Amino acid sequence: MSSYVITIGTIIVIQAIAVCGLNVIVGYAGQISLGHAAFFGIGAYSAAILTTKAGFSFWTALPLVIGMSGFIGLLLGLPSIRVREDFLAITTIGINFIVEAVFRYVQFFGGALGIGGIPRIVLFGIKLKGITFFLLCLGFLIVVLFICWWFTRSWASLACYAIREEETAASTMGISPVRFKLLAFVIGTAMAGLGGSLYAHYMQFISAGDFSFPVSVAFLSMLVLGGMGTLWGPVVGTLILGVLPEVFRPLVDYRIFFYTLLLLLMIRFQPGGILGEGSVVRRILAPILKGGRA
Repeated sequence: MSSYVITIGTIIVIQAIAVCGLNVIVGYAGQISLGHAAFFGIGAYSAAILTTKAGFSFWTALPLVIGMSGFIGLLLGLPSIRVREDFLAITTIGINFIVEAVFRYVQFFGGALGIGGIPRIVLFGIKLKGITFFLLCLGFLIVVLFICWWFTRSWASLACYAIREEETAASTMGISPVRFKLLAFVIGTAMAGLGGSLYAHYMQFISAGDFSFPVSVAFLSMLVLGGMGTLWGPVVGTLILGVLPEVFRPLVDYRIFFYTLLLLLMIRFQPGGILGEGSVVRRILAPILKGGRA
């Protein structure tokens, strides 16, 4: 494969990891989040600082990065669980702007100049780049998908689904909305931190603008397009919205307008996304799947 295709593929896989984390928060637990790029950035900056300033390798820093992203997600999730719907969306937007401002204006995080010189990932003495880095990211995506699949089969997912459908009824049945909302935030932000770490080591330079609010809008657009609450929806949505900007590169300046229009159209005509309940794709595949089982 050409280096161009590998580069696009690697970015798509990294974004898919972050969108899978957003799916846990939005799709499984039903919590609106428009600030997911902040946690993507927290993972990237944590990895960059640990490897450039503290001398850690990627592998020794990775557990700390994931743990730190999940812990900060827990802390920032506490005020978010006290509000709902529009107010929750506004709160998560505010979190994104605050985190971006900290990265941009605090010199410890490189300020407006960002952080450069992030080392490449080394595995068995080999520096990973090109196709080897792509395969590493693909392996992490498979692990994340397995965790999401396992989560949907666990008792915690039933509690999250109940909260998503009707929080008041779930609480009367003894389900703690606070506990399971925070659990979803921790898992989702930890996955975003993993994606951010891979992004930092792939780009080898990061700045605050890489994790701005439009990135959060892009993540949510990918999730809505693919299908919230589905296992493969985040991957399908990320793949489509990762490829389309390259196909229509002359229209790159209108990317946010395109994402906004896409969100409105999907909410109006296909609220379940491409793979969600009631989607055209699922209606087409249903007879085929039934015939295969027969």
